[in-house]
Amino acid sequence: MSGTPTDDLAPELAGFLADLEWRGILHATTPGLPERLASGRRISAYIGFDPTADSLHAGHLVPIFGLLRLQRHGGRPVALVGGGTGMIGDPSGRSSERNLLDVPTLLHNVAAIRTQLERFLDFSPGPAQAVMANNLDWLGKLSLIEYLRDVGKHFTVPYMLAKDSVQQRLDRGLSFTEFSYMTLQAFDFATLYREHGVEMQMGGADQWGNITAGLELIRRTAGGDGDESPAHGIAYKLLLSPSGAKFGKSEGGESVWLDPARTTPYAFYQYWVGADDRDVATYMRWFTLWSRDEIEAMDAQVAVRPEAREAQRRLAFDVTARVHGEAAATGAVAVSAALFQKEPISDPALLESVHAATRGPSAGADVIRGGVVVVLAETGLAPSRGEARRLIRGGAITVNGERVTDPAAAMPTAIADEWYEVRVGKRNRTVVRVARG
Repeated sequence: MSGTPTDDLAPELAGFLADLEWRGILHATTPGLPERLASGRRISAYIGFDPTADSLHAGHLVPIFGLLRLQRHGGRPVALVGGGTGMIGDPSGRSSERNLLDVPTLLHNVAAIRTQLERFLDFSPGPAQAVMANNLDWLGKLSLIEYLRDVGKHFTVPYMLAKDSVQQRLDRGLSFTEFSYMTLQAFDFATLYREHGVEMQMGGADQWGNITAGLELIRRTAGGDGDESPAHGIAYKLLLSPSGAKFGKSEGGESVWLDPARTTPYAFYQYWVGADDRDVATYMRWFTLWSRDEIEAMDAQVAVRPEAREAQRRLAFDVTARVHGEAAATGAVAVSAALFQKEPISDPALLESVHAATRGPSAGADVIRGGVVVVLAETGLAPSRGEARRLIRGGAITVNGERVTDPAAAMPTAIADEWYEVRVGKRNRTVVRVARG
């Protein structure tokens, strides 16, 4: 297996479990794992990522940080992208079957995910070098006869039916394709164990059934003695929002993506700034590398002055800088300050930054000539021209710092011939760009 007795990593690896425990992340581990880590031999562990999109999202930060913490404690992280299983679908935690993707789409998604993982994991040569694998490399070569002979015969139907991921879908319908998923994931684990010395799989609590299926296949095929598998598993707790929904969704129910083309760095930053006071302590533990002393000091600040939201701002900057870079995080802070300041924004460069960060609307010359009512309706700042007139009569509209009270009012001169700062009410500030051509 991976590692040698000369690695002498006992303190670091033993600290890995202790760190997960203190941060409140650990859900379950296999018997004998503390002793294996205390042996001082380097351990390789993997987590699977489903490549059904060309970007990971905030929910993936839980497994990503799992690999990051492992590497920082001397372990070797393996990111397994499911190019093969992604063509089938995992029933775990889902109420419906996934759409099946073609090979070119999957390969594109795999390449994009690799780029995002490189922001967290160190892929440079060394004993703890991160590795990225794609299970299409072996599942794509697996014949049906080989699958039935080498994998299928080791799993009984009652064993598979007992898994929670299967039980939760039986009444609503579960295809044989999805039913077989756990055996393919088990084959992944066995292949990584046999060919790459990967001794451990990590994942969310909803993956525990798949993890233990892999342990069972390794136990049956590795030629070891006894009832325990020579491999190991770790499950993380599932992270839920105060409403009970899965972590990583915006207020509108949309995923918060790591790709800036899908979720801007500003919107990503604001997601963390908006963290509930009940959650920020958990988020600091799960999504930063801050020390225990640093986190507990922030806990104390939250308890004394929760309205200051200092913990949320520090957390938001740290996570945004890790995902998008420090320059993008600094820019998100500047845009946030501009949007929430009382004074109107008059600097063209800042207006441009705000427009880009918030993906603000544009309006052509014909719309601008139509006046304030037309601009509000055509840019979506008001649902209709009638509602735009009502907002104006109510004193709710400000353009470039001047309140508009006449529904027939024309648009003022644009700042630098290109920008309008429009406020709807006290908080909703939007930068509208004058479209050219």
